[in-house]
Amino acid sequence: MRQNVMRGVLLVILSAVAGIAGARHHHHHPAVAGQFDYYLLSLSWSPSYCLTHQQDSAQCSKGFGFVLHGLWPQNFDGGYPENCAADAQLPAEAARLGQTLFPSPKLMQHEWQRHGTCSGMDAMAFFRTADRALAAVKVPTALETPRVSLSMSAADIVTAFRAANPALQIGGMTVACNRDELSEVRVCLSKALAITACGRGVRSSCPDVPLRIPAAR
Repeated sequence: MRQNVMRGVLLVILSAVAGIAGARHHHHHPAVAGQFDYYLLSLSWSPSYCLTHQQDSAQCSKGFGFVLHGLWPQNFDGGYPENCAADAQLPAEAARLGQTLFPSPKLMQHEWQRHGTCSGMDAMAFFRTADRALAAVKVPTALETPRVSLSMSAADIVTAFRAANPALQIGGMTVACNRDELSEVRVCLSKALAITACGRGVRSSCPDVPLRIPAAR
């Protein structure tokens, strides 16, 4: 009987320790606007998206290559703030600017609500910052709007971006995939929009195989 009690106490203690360790490992930042370390510029490969979202005519009737998915506030420890304001509305002037940057109004509204509200800026200033972020990263010529499908490894894509952006060092970008198909590239930028090293948890999701890169249409 006594052994069973002791075993139960030990299990309770071990569970508590595991819970504390888990809480530390999954440290969550409160969503406070303007409190973050750097940006993650996410560029989506539109042809891959449009293969499965042909109904999205706002984006998929334009023949895009890379498009702006988002400019996301990040922290070096791997955390990030989201949804820093409830139901944040877009003023008409800001929406007009945003629609020149994002491939669809729906994505623009989503990105402003989820990520832009955490930038510490109003919508107009955030979209202007996103515009400058786009200008800070040059897309390699071969990946601008290819009319034939390509096959490149994630390492090849990184090499091409580094050749087009001399300031881009190893650890400053990642490639995201859906299985063996290119989905996105993500480049880390300082708050001043200089290319910088990424923080913890920003890593490639691509297999080590030649990736399918559908042609722009």
